[in-house]
Amino acid sequence: MFDSDTSLSSSSDEEIERIPRRRNLKNRTNPFEIFDEQEFKMRFRFQKQTVLWLTDLIGGDLRPQTRRRQPISELNQILLTLRFLATGTFQQVIGDLFGVHKSTACVIIQRVVRKIAELKPHYIQMPTPEELQSIKLKFYRLRRMPRVIGAIDGTHIRIQSPGGPQAEIFRNRKGYFSINCQAVCDADLKIRNIVARWPGSVHDSTIFNDSSLCARLENGEYGEDFLVGDSGYACRPFLLTSLVNPRTPGEQAYNDAHKATRNPIERCFGVLKRRFPCLSVGLRTKMDTTLATIVACAVLHNIAIMAKDDEPPVDPAVHIPQEVEVEPAHIRENHHNENTAVRNVLIRTHFN
Repeated sequence: MFDSDTSLSSSSDEEIERIPRRRNLKNRTNPFEIFDEQEFKMRFRFQKQTVLWLTDLIGGDLRPQTRRRQPISELNQILLTLRFLATGTFQQVIGDLFGVHKSTACVIIQRVVRKIAELKPHYIQMPTPEELQSIKLKFYRLRRMPRVIGAIDGTHIRIQSPGGPQAEIFRNRKGYFSINCQAVCDADLKIRNIVARWPGSVHDSTIFNDSSLCARLENGEYGEDFLVGDSGYACRPFLLTSLVNPRTPGEQAYNDAHKATRNPIERCFGVLKRRFPCLSVGLRTKMDTTLATIVACAVLHNIAIMAKDDEPPVDPAVHIPQEVEVEPAHIRENHHNENTAVRNVLIRTHFN
């Protein structure tokens, strides 16, 4: 009798174990149906039409391989990622908004930002020969500075400490961990070149000197045209900086024109970080995802300009920390050498 009861009990336990656990399917809403155009743009930073355009660009690579287990659609994968870029909040919170688990939200965000970043060769390019004249004319109209093809500067993207023995190289001179991101833009605030891979402690001039853009300029690819940058860069024939201590009316006039001509890159960073507050709030993702996210935001910024999708309203649910203004570390220079010759000629011929 004892053996029989034990056998019966064991059999019952096996049957209980074979009963599958009931799946808890979360409700998934459709933001396209819930929000009107203004509410949608405030939450996802783009008009509905622009999001559909983006879905056409990368949706094929995001299509679920199976229809089992209620897979999240290509459109909702993009919206989930855009909401992450619009808030910079924890991925678990984003997952709850879309009815998916935190791990699923993490995988979706990684996949989508990488697919968007892969569009960089198509949407972030230095001016072609056909575009140069138009770009130089728009810069000239700002303050009558000729031959300018772009404004260059760096901005710090806040990140969490990467940990390990090399963590401190990511701490910038403002005191927080960051990626020092270099960008070049035109007068329309369109990003023409971006380098997003250097730790926050690296100087702007080091990033530029190591870039492929610097090599192209040194090789004379753009002739006598040049970029404008702040005094954190060394003055070169193809990168003109302002004078730290102007001494003549002509030098002061040059500085005033230089400041106005360089202003688009400052505005560009402001627009970029307001559209994608995650860049100001800070990124808490793995380093490769962080770098892809920065490039993806730049690509999306250019797509918004091409689609004439104006800057979205401020989302009151997102708190953006104020940037600490720190003067750039000036590069010492000799006012009379071959690197400053182009600037000196420009002052004599255009600003005296």
